[in-house]
Amino acid sequence: MRETVEATGFVLRADPDSEYNKRLTLLTQELGKITVFARGVRRPGSQYMAACNTFAYGRFSLYEGRSAYTLAGVSEVISFDEIAKLFPGAYYCYYFLELASYYGQENLEASDMVKLLFATLRAVLKGKIPISLIKTIYECRILGINGDIAAPQEGSMDPAAVHAFDHVMYCPYRNLYSFMLSEKAQKDFSDYVSARLKETAGDRFRTLFVLRTIDADL
Repeated sequence: MRETVEATGFVLRADPDSEYNKRLTLLTQELGKITVFARGVRRPGSQYMAACNTFAYGRFSLYEGRSAYTLAGVSEVISFDEIAKLFPGAYYCYYFLELASYYGQENLEASDMVKLLFATLRAVLKGKIPISLIKTIYECRILGINGDIAAPQEGSMDPAAVHAFDHVMYCPYRNLYSFMLSEKAQKDFSDYVSARLKETAGDRFRTLFVLRTIDADL
């Protein structure tokens, strides 16, 4: 009997591969970003259907192949399917997945990015702080995880924005989305983080173009 490997994480993409199969892109704590073929999950009544949709989180049992994995089973599934009903929240969440995919690499563990995504999607569903602030916090922390942002210079922005930066970079994930900012402080924080992200990745994110048609301030 073939041995399986276990990996916990998110479905970043779920594309049809044939009439009954899907090709998944997962971001996992243990294996980083991987491709997984899910056989038969598009058949009516498939027990793994919910776990093989975009945004789904779970513990995946996988058979390892030469260049991809094959799904053997899934447990501890959280579907996050409520996100699809949110406007404009769903569009922001697709952007969060695309940014995670950009940074995800095969065979490079991604525990911090998986935890960040989990905390971020929960914050979007709770709706306690503005989605625009969630976006900036998420961008700031993922840049920090990957070593692509430095602290702003003192006096370069509103002091509350500097404090927010320090909080976002170092706080536990459970406390990440626990604050609000004034309009000026949020703009300073957002402008700084957006500039650093553009320096790192340019304008490559398709979902960000969609967001800009929804929110002219982005």
